[in-house]
Order: sequence, then C-alpha cells, then structure tokens
Amino acid sequence: MRPIVYAISGHGFGHASRSIEVVNALLAAHPARPVHIRTSAPRWLFDLTVRGPFVYHAVNTDPGVVQHDSLSLDADETVRRASAYARDLPALAAREAEVLRQLDAAFVVADIPPLALAAARLAGVPAMAIGNFTWDWIFRDYPGGEDAADVLGEVYRRAGRAFRLPLAGGFETIPDVIDLPFIARRATYAPADTRARLGLPRGRLALVSFGGYGVSGMDLDALSRTTGWTLLVSASVPFGPDRVPFAQVGTRGALHPLDEPAMYGVGLRYEDVVAAVDVVVTKPGYGIISECLANDTALLYTDRGHFIEYDVLVREMPRYVRCAYLPQAELLRGDWQAALDTLVASPPAPERPAVDGAVVAAQWIVRQLA
Repeated sequence: MRPIVYAISGHGFGHASRSIEVVNALLAAHPARPVHIRTSAPRWLFDLTVRGPFVYHAVNTDPGVVQHDSLSLDADETVRRASAYARDLPALAAREAEVLRQLDAAFVVADIPPLALAAARLAGVPAMAIGNFTWDWIFRDYPGGEDAADVLGEVYRRAGRAFRLPLAGGFETIPDVIDLPFIARRATYAPADTRARLGLPRGRLALVSFGGYGVSGMDLDALSRTTGWTLLVSASVPFGPDRVPFAQVGTRGALHPLDEPAMYGVGLRYEDVVAAVDVVVTKPGYGIISECLANDTALLYTDRGHFIEYDVLVREMPRYVRCAYLPQAELLRGDWQAALDTLVASPPAPERPAVDGAVVAAQWIVRQLA
C-alpha cells in the first residue's frame, strides 16, 4: 500500500509531539497504511511515543530559528540560514521529490516545512500543511528576512491548503485553510498513579520544562530554597550557570531531577507528568500550552527572546489555561515563590475547547485516500 509521508520541523519538540498525535490517529484509523516520518527531531521521541510501525528518515526539513538556549535566539544567524534555505529550495525540493517518487507516496503532510510542500508539488503528490504558524510569517518579522519570506510564502500559496491550529499566526499566503481543534497529548494515568510510579514527594509540584535547549544562568541555590514546592527538572536538560545536565546537580532542596528514561521505562509519558503537577514553568510554545490545557495544569511562563509567535500565544492562552508571567530576570535569579503560590490559587481559565484535532485531521486525510 502506498505510504503517507509526514514531514516535521525539527524546531523544538512541539512540532514533533503534535505530529505524533496525528500519526497515531492515522495508524489507528488505517493500520495497514505505511507512514514515513521525515524530520530532524530525534528518533527516540518517535520510538517512545508512536503507537504502531513507522519508518524514520533523518532529514533537515527547514532551518527553524537558531537558539542559544530556550530563552535566547540568534536573529542574524536565523535570517542567514533562512535565506540560504530559500535560495537552495529548488534543488532541495527536486531531490526530495525524487524521494517521494521512489516511495510512491500517496499523500504528504507537512508540519510545516515548505520543502515537503514544494517537493510534493513537483512529484504530483497531494499534500496538506498543518501548524499554528507558517515560516514565512516568522522570518518576515526579522530584519533582512523579507526575501526568504517571499520565497517561502509562494511555496505555501502554491501548496494551496492547510490545517490551521488554534493560537495561530500567518496563513495569509495559503488559499484554502481548514481550522482544527487543538491537538494535545492527554495523560493516560491519574496524577496520583504517576506520582507513585515516579516516587515523587507529596505536596505541590512544578515541572520545569524548557525542552532540549535548556537554560543558562539559573541561580540554583536561590531556586532550591523555594518552600512548599518540589521543582522537577529533567535530568538530561542543560540547566544552571554551567549548562550541565541536571543529573550532575542532583536533588537539592526544592529541586528534584526527573529521570525521563526511567519515566518511559515504567510506561509513563511526558504528558502524564504534566497532568500530575500543579504548575509547569516554561517558555510559551504551542505544545506545552496545549498539554497544560488538555490536562488542566497551570502554566507559569517567561519571555523567550524576539519570536513573533510569542505575542500571539501570550494574548490568546489566558482564554484556555490558568497562566501567569514571570519576568526572565526573576526566573534566572530563582525568585519563583510568590508567582507559584499566587498562580496555584488562581481560578480556572474561562474556556474549555476541544482537543481532538489529531483525530479530526487524520479522518480528513484518510477520506482523501479512500
């Protein structure tokens, strides 16, 4: 049977985590249909969370945004890479189109790399973009990024159609847009069960979630003196003044390492931990916002450098998630106490939207292949 090819941006984990939900829904709806995943996101993320057979291809699908760490980025290098990507796109798309022909692809889904859409058009394969932003919109906001944005916007225009998730920006260049509900990972274990499986202490828990980029310059001594809270930090994430994995810091006061391999080993997933804590401390991103929404967890966020999506997320997310802002200076000096205490006592968000976007998208794609 001809496969679905799913191309995923490797920028952070958010694109991959929501794409995995759609892949799982596709596999559930049509288990005989092969799925090929093309991305620079790490393979282990898919091995641990895709519920069915798939083929993984390590491919750099787009340049993303260049990060120093989770809270700072390099705008000049981002524009340089975006410009090179736009310049090289015809040759890249020709090679990618040949891959699609060799695979005899039936359909291409792109979250949301222009390369995959350009290649699908060359190969004559139907395609659908999916995301909450487009890369032309992102790059146009940086000085010098306008020419790359024009090229990528034309690719999106020619692709013709897209699923647009909530918390969206861009999409003006795409003629046919279908709005989806949220795609979100939901816990499969009760919070008490997750806490017991991980041996977590009683009382209030906060998950420190800054993805694989980590955070530099954190005052760990001050943070460890937070009272009434246990702060879970992924053991593998670079954290603190020396950017060492937190496993090398170890348990200290309020700080407690989260052993993610052990977590997966006992059958838990990251979304189970999100559901088991009272607050997630993070930078705003679609993935973590949607998971806090789906699992009724509060979100304490900080600023993340100049990224136009941030403004949309900060404006829209109070409708759906209990959230509060912690200035980056306070975050880095470990002054979280008042913000955590205030947020955990705040009322629920006013709206409870649907979070079944993965199933809606998968059903639409399967109908196109009928």
